[in-house]
Amino acid sequence: MTLCAAIQMASGPQVSANLLEAEKQIAEAVKAGAKLVALPENFAIMGMNEYDKVKVAESDGQGPIQEFLAATAKKYAVWIIGGTMPVQASVPNKVRAACLIYNDQGERVARYDKVHLFDVSVPDTAEEYRESDSVEAGDGSCVIDTPFGRLGVAVCYDLRFPEFFRPMTRKGLDILVIPSAFTAKTGAAHWEVLLRARAIENLCYVLAPNQGGFHMNGRQTYGHSMVVDPWGVVLDCYKTGPGFVCGEIDISRLEKMRVSFPVLEHRRYFCE
Repeated sequence: MTLCAAIQMASGPQVSANLLEAEKQIAEAVKAGAKLVALPENFAIMGMNEYDKVKVAESDGQGPIQEFLAATAKKYAVWIIGGTMPVQASVPNKVRAACLIYNDQGERVARYDKVHLFDVSVPDTAEEYRESDSVEAGDGSCVIDTPFGRLGVAVCYDLRFPEFFRPMTRKGLDILVIPSAFTAKTGAAHWEVLLRARAIENLCYVLAPNQGGFHMNGRQTYGHSMVVDPWGVVLDCYKTGPGFVCGEIDISRLEKMRVSFPVLEHRRYFCE
């Protein structure tokens, strides 16, 4: 079994301050025994406006945020799922919302760019979001080998598209990590039920680090970072403010469950 941790933050507009908070939480999670830690979406910056992140966007492979992730993974000998950070896009005035994965030697082993962008008006509120104004969408999924099992990544709004995850199961998905920044309103309505549904329908573990609290730009995020097992049981949940939750990933239990309850083998219709 492996202990994993989902880090919860209430990130602000200052990258340096956010990185200090991220390292503090990572260090505490490692002290608790975590071998795999995941940061939330926008861990490095939650700007005062949507274009602040464009100003601090890094080129792929270099920059202080990427250096921080690599150095921290190596320093604490821990695998880090780097939430999302702004990486330069192929068009001006936009970024890619990139989730970078580092092994316990500080080596980058994967990159996933958020595919589904949050362009919505939240019902019964004045909240409107147009993520595509400043973010360029990715165009593929990510499932990789790790010492803990086959690990896949999705980000926040991706969670609402179940067809996105079915092909991951065909690639051997064991652990699904979903860095997020769910709003307080949408989170209260849908966060837990969506996470548990993805765990149940794909018979996989779900590690869900979320932003949680009040932000300097006026936003409020839902928090409730959690770890969910393949049966849909919430192993741990952290409600609000900075902190982390831990849960055990037991691949042998998962394999036995998939043998005794072979729902993935009973599919009749397949997503490409």
